Amino acid sequence: MSASSERCVVLPEDLHARPAGALVRVAARFRSTVEVIFNEKRANARSVLAIMGLNATAGSTVRVHAHGDDADEAAAAVVSALSAVA
Repeated sequence: MSASSERCVVLPEDLHARPAGALVRVAARFRSTVEVIFNEKRANARSVLAIMGLNATAGSTVRVHAHGDDADEAAAAVVSALSAVA
């Protein structure tokens, strides 16, 4: 069974290299495909360069979309990682 989950989060800081790396480590734990969406740009949550390429800044709202067997858990974990970057 394949599921889909989407959540939003307000970034506490810019998505530069350190928080992008932390996000990638979290996303890699799941089988689901996870994307981070900002200003209509989509980035695979398993790619540091793609995440940094979003140029999402502190105070911005990003969407996290996950699709797969563990989509709900993956989206929740990525949102938690994005909320905790500091």
